[in-house]
Amino acid sequence: CQRATPCQPGFTAETFALTVPRDSVAAGRALGRVSFVDCGEPHRAAFLPDDTRFKVSRDGIVSAARPLQLQRREITFTVHTWDTTGKRHSAKVTLHRQWQQHHRHHNLMQQDTAPDVLTFPEHRHGLRRQKRDWVIPPINCPENERGPFPKKLVQIKSNKDKETKVFYSITGQGADTIPVGIFIIERETGWLEVTKPLDREEKNKYILYSHAVSANGQPVEDPMEIIITVTDQNDNRPIFTQQVFVGYIEENAKPGTSVMTVNATDADDAVNVNNGIISYSILSEEPKGMQQMFTINPENGIISVIGTGLDRETTPNYTLIIQAADQEGFGLTNTATAVIQVTDTNDNPPVFSPDMYEGSVNENDPGVLVARLHVTDQDMPGSPAWKAIYRIQSGDPMGDFSITTDPKTNDGLLKTAKVGTTPTQPPQHQPPPFWHYRAPFPPQGLDYETQQQYHLVVAVENEVPFSVPLKPATATVLVVVRDVNEPPIFVPPVKKVEVREDVPVGYQVTSYTAKDPDKDQRQKITYRMGSDPAGWLAIDPENGIVTAEQPLDRESAHAINSTYKAIVLAVDSGSPRDATGTGTLLLLLQDVNDNGPVPEPRNFDICNRQPEEQILNIVDKDLPPNTFPFRAELVHGSSINWTVKVTPPDMVKLSMKKELEPGEYSVFLKLLDAQGKDQITPVKAQVCSCEGPAKNCERRAYVSGGMGVPAILGILGGILALLILLLLLLLFVRRRKVVKEPLLPPEDDMRDNVYHYDEEGGGEEDQDYDLSQLHRGLDARPEVIRNDVAPPLMAAPQYRPRPANPDEIGNFIDENLKAADTDPTAPPYDSLLVFDYEGSGSEATSLSSLNSSNSDEDQDYDYLNDWGGRFRKLAELYGGGEEDD
Repeated sequence: CQRATPCQPGFTAETFALTVPRDSVAAGRALGRVSFVDCGEPHRAAFLPDDTRFKVSRDGIVSAARPLQLQRREITFTVHTWDTTGKRHSAKVTLHRQWQQHHRHHNLMQQDTAPDVLTFPEHRHGLRRQKRDWVIPPINCPENERGPFPKKLVQIKSNKDKETKVFYSITGQGADTIPVGIFIIERETGWLEVTKPLDREEKNKYILYSHAVSANGQPVEDPMEIIITVTDQNDNRPIFTQQVFVGYIEENAKPGTSVMTVNATDADDAVNVNNGIISYSILSEEPKGMQQMFTINPENGIISVIGTGLDRETTPNYTLIIQAADQEGFGLTNTATAVIQVTDTNDNPPVFSPDMYEGSVNENDPGVLVARLHVTDQDMPGSPAWKAIYRIQSGDPMGDFSITTDPKTNDGLLKTAKVGTTPTQPPQHQPPPFWHYRAPFPPQGLDYETQQQYHLVVAVENEVPFSVPLKPATATVLVVVRDVNEPPIFVPPVKKVEVREDVPVGYQVTSYTAKDPDKDQRQKITYRMGSDPAGWLAIDPENGIVTAEQPLDRESAHAINSTYKAIVLAVDSGSPRDATGTGTLLLLLQDVNDNGPVPEPRNFDICNRQPEEQILNIVDKDLPPNTFPFRAELVHGSSINWTVKVTPPDMVKLSMKKELEPGEYSVFLKLLDAQGKDQITPVKAQVCSCEGPAKNCERRAYVSGGMGVPAILGILGGILALLILLLLLLLFVRRRKVVKEPLLPPEDDMRDNVYHYDEEGGGEEDQDYDLSQLHRGLDARPEVIRNDVAPPLMAAPQYRPRPANPDEIGNFIDENLKAADTDPTAPPYDSLLVFDYEGSGSEATSLSSLNSSNSDEDQDYDYLNDWGGRFRKLAELYGGGEEDD
């Protein structure tokens, strides 16, 4: 038997011949394939061509690295690669330029087809490099064959058929795998046949394996690979990616400017034949003009401008019918529509209509519309080339006016400037000196006394620059200023005055006056306070002299940072109505030492065993030098149980001298500032039964800072004894006998005396009276001298009213306690019953009027019988009697 040859890695051919159907090749177009065998191992090394115009992928596909123009009919280059051992292998690639007539393409496809008989190669073990005569060429089979079927393609033969009976079979796609049954082989003769028409666009290549076996089923040949290539026929039209393409081009675009790209695809072959090579052309252009405006590149479908004079205002849209034809323009065709819209550019300037305007405005009115300027622009409405921008070119050096654009009408709105309006900067595309820079801070409105007329020159342009050199249009505006009554103006508007806070009432603080800007009117100015939060100031209405009406206080809440702010008004006597101007008066109050230092906080908790020092802050509302250094003292007996020490600059330490009983103590602390101004402040100390820091201290009864519990109990016992004594005295007085007097004097004396009865309010039934007199409450009663108690034997004591300053509450308690001890009207006298007060006088006069009439005949007193025993005497005297003759 023949010895097996070991596998040799390498290219399957020494030279690979590739053909292209045209002289130009686009970048990335596939040209063919080279094949490399690596003895069963996957080939992972890259293919490197020595011609940079080409590239080879890892699966051997040769393609153009950049667009090529084949000037020669043949290009040859070498491809290198490496096997798994690192050995380099090379093969030549020859690229032929093959020109074919489009009507002969089918016959040309049949060239280079396989011979009628394919013989199995010589039997060897494994794979090795083959010579060119052993390379089995692909079998070309045209698509869309009409039959009859099955149709013979090629005969497969084995050289062993002379030695033994050989039977043939095929496997692979189209034979025994999907799609099954497209290719069959006659078992004994080896003829390979196709059973149905093929479609290249569905599948362009089939790989089959032919087998040869003996009668007993043993293989007599190694399987032979057969490649069947489906050759193309021009059976597909180009198809545009969309039926309507839309593009945009600016008006006045120069020739050669690209507009858009149309694209079509063709399913036919564009590599081996030109069936899929598409050529583009323009069939029509609407509207038709004097010249054609657009052209299209036949190879890539780029539409560009070829003519001049694109004008949106004349022709805003163009419609092109684009044709795509395969076989480089000689095959099947299809059409699509390209719509080109001409976009607007700023080739038409805005123009004023009219260019002369007049307006009038009252002085001192900011932001008032003076005139509305109208412009026309032939560019597209709403586009940046149509939107107007206005600028005041001249006539307004101080920036008294502003102009904006109405977004709806595109008109210019000329107004008087507002307070704080910043100057408008010139547009970037229009350099100085065309645009005038304005003053940085325009005034409020206009001033008739300064200028009565303005001649303004207003220029206009668009949001985008002009596409062609153009001069901006201008308009002239005459503005007339009308005179009005202006309010007086304070000079300065804000006046600062330094003044001591202890100046006396009536002190002249300053003189603050205003001037009337109306020169043509002689007016009188009067002054008054507009805002005086604390009511400290008064102003003379004639001369504007400001005086202190109340004492000033730098420490008041109305004085912020030692500054008191007041508003002064100046009112003129102008017509048709007066005008009021305002000025701000700032009093810079200078400090005097009118506040003593006080501790903060004013209460603390402390343990009675091993107590901590209590640190308090010293607060002085005054300013240095009327503050620190501070001194501290304990008064009202507080030094018995406590000590005090000042810690500079503004702290004081309180310490307990001895262990105290739990409870609340009042420590009277006297603090003095550097100038000797003092202030006594009671500090509440809650003493707890604990050690060290005080936590969760329970509240006990209040104890004075200088007295213990026994002393307090003694004082309370004395007060109780005094109350008991006074109660006994009251009981004694009430038990005195009262001498009863007759209810009524004799009848003869009734008309000669006037009796005063207790006032009961109200009045006669036939008179009106005030119901509020019946009960005015105890608070409104007048002082009534009571004679049912012992008269006082000494002057009434003087009680001190409750102080406004909480720091003086200790002195208030001590003094009023002493006054109560000597008050003869103190309890029990003030425990007597007090009846409700019913009025100070009766509108019905005295009851003596009952017997003051000349005759009793017109009176009926029978109702007195119903009033009980107390009125029986009256009933006998006046009621129930017979008439006297």
